[in-house]
Amino acid sequence: MVKDFDQWFRRRRIAVLLGGTSAERSISLKTGKAIFASLKRQGFHAIAIDAAQSLPAALKKNKIDFAYLALHGTGGEDGCVQGLLEWLKIPYTGSGVFASAAAMDKKASKQFFDAAKLPTAPWYAMNKPRPLTKAEMSQPPPDCGGHPGGGMGSRLGYPVVVKPASQGSAVGISIVKKQKDWPAGLMNAFRYDHTVIVEAFLQGPELTVGILGHQPLPIIEILPQHHRPFYDFHAKYAPGGSRHILPARIPAAQARKVTELALAACRTLGTRAVARVDFIVDCRLGPCLLEVNTIPGMTETSLLPEAARAAGIDFDQLVLKIAEYSVAS
Repeated sequence: MVKDFDQWFRRRRIAVLLGGTSAERSISLKTGKAIFASLKRQGFHAIAIDAAQSLPAALKKNKIDFAYLALHGTGGEDGCVQGLLEWLKIPYTGSGVFASAAAMDKKASKQFFDAAKLPTAPWYAMNKPRPLTKAEMSQPPPDCGGHPGGGMGSRLGYPVVVKPASQGSAVGISIVKKQKDWPAGLMNAFRYDHTVIVEAFLQGPELTVGILGHQPLPIIEILPQHHRPFYDFHAKYAPGGSRHILPARIPAAQARKVTELALAACRTLGTRAVARVDFIVDCRLGPCLLEVNTIPGMTETSLLPEAARAAGIDFDQLVLKIAEYSVAS
């Protein structure tokens, strides 16, 4: 643990790693620019590096000795860059290799949640080593057991949510309400990943809990606007795409339960320094975990900075606390 973090951090050459090559590149650029501006505003020696370029060479050329991760999606949030930085012996913000990989892979995180008996939507995974043909897409999934009307989708009961296993920001997600929509939903998800998660549709308010260090931040309730069916990419990042209610309109006992589950999910995956845990409070099942985000967005519409402000932590303080807790862990 660093005793005088501020002085230690001021001696670092800090790379804000942003951009990258994932489907979430545009959001990563916004997150990275906001973090970079904050570090410069506070007088730190920060350099913005686009992770789409040759990253090892860029880190060496700029003599970087601390990496502030602002990468979203595959290649940046899934343990890959974390592993590179471990190998180069460069400290970095956020979770380590294992927790990053487990949180990003929805199949793995669901398995961990199930093993820890943490509530999540009923689900199953489909794996395809190659793109599906049109003929395959028109048939029930191969593990359907001969059930009519969509196989496992029928067993779960329509509607179901179909999503790529390793994407964030709602990329590739579809809500499949009827059998006729099943092929299109699968095709959309398989565009982004060879593994797809199919889970029961949960009906109820969507909540998110930011975790800073080991401290939960105020719970935010998310209401997608403009008649959008769920909190999709547009609702997350477009101005006015969603309305955030803080504090969330849930009973105190339920708020305590959601907070406890958020902390338990982070312990189960082994996250570090910062995370954001998403839930839906289903009308039948109660609070159910959706996912854990190990590099939450830091844009002008992002949830973590909003929750931090409600806890009395401004953006510049939040940026520093994430770095400090990363070093202290």
